[in-house]
Amino acid sequence: MQRHMLRDQEEPVGVLLAAVRRRLRQVVHAEAGGHRLSPQQFWALVGIAEGAALSLGALAERLRIDQPTASRVVASLTRRGLLRMAEDPHDRRRLLIETTAGGAELAARIRPVARDLREGLVAGFSAPELAAFRGALKKILGNLDRFEARRARRPARPATAREERA
Repeated sequence: MQRHMLRDQEEPVGVLLAAVRRRLRQVVHAEAGGHRLSPQQFWALVGIAEGAALSLGALAERLRIDQPTASRVVASLTRRGLLRMAEDPHDRRRLLIETTAGGAELAARIRPVARDLREGLVAGFSAPELAAFRGALKKILGNLDRFEARRARRPARPATAREERA
């Protein structure tokens, strides 16, 4: 018993986060698959349906994905007739993403699933625990951003003799 507890304490945070991500993706895939949606499409449709029309950049920010990925997801949902692009009435240079009637209907069916998934994910956490957990996750994201920025500034490692001969 003591050995098992020690192993849990030593388990790398990255391994745990990766396991949570994989498991969440599996659960969402199982729920979204019946609607012919990928997990990313599922969350994009939910995210768009939960608020006012969004720009592509705002959707990417809301889902914490990059803009090229958001663009591909929106394009696939648009081809299926679930989303459409509309001119922003306040800025004609900007397009907003909206659900079509079919997209709104599907979103209405999957939003309760999204709510249940979100609630199930944090079941058993007290409000202070959940606030601390969110803070810890945001801190990890910041740490990764700083790590990546440092790595980008680091000079490339010198080639080995073997690599130079190749």
